[in-house]
Amino acid sequence: MNASLKSILFWAPRVICILFTLFLAIFALDVFGEGYGFWKTILALLMHLIPNFIMIIILVLAWHWEWIGAALFTSLGVFYIYTTWGRFPLSVYFTIAGPLFLLGALFLLNWIFRAQLRTR
Repeated sequence: MNASLKSILFWAPRVICILFTLFLAIFALDVFGEGYGFWKTILALLMHLIPNFIMIIILVLAWHWEWIGAALFTSLGVFYIYTTWGRFPLSVYFTIAGPLFLLGALFLLNWIFRAQLRTR
């Protein structure tokens, strides 16, 4: 495995996770249009950001233990589909669960090739 492929395989799931977390954070901004007071808006914002906090915690764990990222991101994708099936068009499942499955697969590859990726 050459150095550039090692670098891409190592950094891709981490960067995708950060970008996906930022993407999910955009959906939390709808609380500002609800007309709540200051404290209710802060509380609603924090509640809407719970999935982001979970993603950040999983990323921190997966940064060192890739198998945790592979298992948890895949589990999150399955959990999302299971809990919301039939409520949204198919494109929503691809948009939300798709990146979670991709992250699970990339962290699985990181775990499988961890010996080669660590010797950069």
